[in-house]
Amino acid sequence: MANFGEILEAIGDFGLFQKLLLFALCFPNLILPFQLSSLVFNHADTNHHCNTDWILKVGPNLTKEEQLNLTLPRLSDGSFNPCQMYVPVDWNLSAIWEYGLNQTTTCTDGWVHNDTIYEATIVTDFDLVCENVNIFRGAQTVFFAGVLVGAILFGPFSESFGRKRATQIPMVLMLIFTVVTGLSPNFYVYLVSQFINGIGLGGFRINSIILACEWIGVAQRSYAACLSQVLAALGQVMFLAVVYFVRDWRLDQFIMAGPIATVVIYIWFLPESARWLLDRGRNKDAKKLIQKAAAVNKRAVPESLVEEVLKEKPVEKGGIKILFRSRVLRKYFLAITFAWCALNLAYYSMSLNVGKFGLDIFLTQLIFGLSEIPVHFLCMWSLEVVGRKPSLIFSLVLGGSLCLLTVAVPQNSSIAIAVLATCGRFLMNAAGSVCNVYFQELFPTSIRQTATGLGSTAARAASMLSPVVNMLEMFHFSIPMVVISSLALASGATAFLLPETRRTELPASTEEAEGKSLPEALRLCRVTDSIQDQQRDDPKVSISWTRPQLLWWSWRSGEHETDSCDAPETDESSLRPASSLRR
Repeated sequence: MANFGEILEAIGDFGLFQKLLLFALCFPNLILPFQLSSLVFNHADTNHHCNTDWILKVGPNLTKEEQLNLTLPRLSDGSFNPCQMYVPVDWNLSAIWEYGLNQTTTCTDGWVHNDTIYEATIVTDFDLVCENVNIFRGAQTVFFAGVLVGAILFGPFSESFGRKRATQIPMVLMLIFTVVTGLSPNFYVYLVSQFINGIGLGGFRINSIILACEWIGVAQRSYAACLSQVLAALGQVMFLAVVYFVRDWRLDQFIMAGPIATVVIYIWFLPESARWLLDRGRNKDAKKLIQKAAAVNKRAVPESLVEEVLKEKPVEKGGIKILFRSRVLRKYFLAITFAWCALNLAYYSMSLNVGKFGLDIFLTQLIFGLSEIPVHFLCMWSLEVVGRKPSLIFSLVLGGSLCLLTVAVPQNSSIAIAVLATCGRFLMNAAGSVCNVYFQELFPTSIRQTATGLGSTAARAASMLSPVVNMLEMFHFSIPMVVISSLALASGATAFLLPETRRTELPASTEEAEGKSLPEALRLCRVTDSIQDQQRDDPKVSISWTRPQLLWWSWRSGEHETDSCDAPETDESSLRPASSLRR
């Protein structure tokens, strides 16, 4: 029986239709990094002190320096205590000058911020300093909790209602609550709106990649994950430029809402996944989309091939039970999810600590953004030439090692630490692209989104812990880096459990997905069996490689442990070059 991959070859597996779809789904990644702007571009050290304007009632002509000298205690180094003030008294100014104030208290009337970098941040607007400083870390955790919930909600939602709806609704949520964030009258409204923004971001990211992957052929499938990451890196540079010139976090939110509104308009015209429609038994809708794609690509698709693919197939049911009932799929899921968790924890721990690497925060963020652009193009090359498995292992092991080296470098070597952290961070980001591709190729259509959603949920849970891990620096500066590096190295080791999926068709059923663990020769047996069945049905079908030739080639490559296919004795001179075999 024909499969959807043959349909893609006939209509063009990376034609104009796929390119337009890929651009439409990747473009929002230019905007998504803006969601982190209010969490990244601020700092707790705003040169703040307690608001002591109470003394101006009795001494309206006091200079600023006199006011602070009379109302604020000093630290041992001679600077003003940023978190304490003298208790206000009902005395006249002469008595205060003569006797002075001795009893201290916390800041009862808020703080005065003298931030010379930003005009307004959530730290200054909501007074997230002193005893409230850890609430700021809580805001970061709430955002990532929203991303986690988005992955949980829109995973099963996508399986039931389609990939298209699961990309549209998150974008609408982000448009509404990006504006609400900018209008937040207090910190609690800000937290709720950021939580819902996180839900939208988590839902869109995983579903946009899956929708693109299910329309693209095997040779360019990695583009869906890698190009979205390239645009995300460009987005980091873009929002850096916006924040550099507009240093008010509320205005930045409104600027971000404009491009999101553009995406919300055009995203309603995107096509549904034909693979998902076929899996749900909606063959007529799938046929219309296949014909539309063929027309856009200016290709003619044989009607007989379409009808073969559209033949009624039993809808595979079971959802998450399939994932954990299968020993093979369960092993794959746990290994790839561990890797995804480790790299997310490392990536976001370093991203949220961008201001603590010793260099200017804008310069460090620029380096972070620009360095990720070439690494994702390199990742695309590596995925197609080297393969998924070596690329993932290399990225995790080398990235974890570089992060660990930042601990060994003297802490006053700002440039060396920034270079190591940047390299480690972009390698973790590259590993994330590999994981995104791997998830699409390891699991069958019926549970692909469920598996991706669960994996993304675990990964977002790890990213949600990144602010907590960063807080461990209060015990020793090296603890956060040691934790994230150790997990990255351990996940690189477990990645050896995964199979290689380069240039393989997306599995349509659990049986096909489990078959990925079988030796190459047995898989070639199955492929050539299918081809020869087609040849018997239609003698005009041309086969470049016969079954014995395919088996001989795979046997000579060392993959000769098969169930029923024995390596044939074939004259090597009678074979065509290996390059004629489409792998």
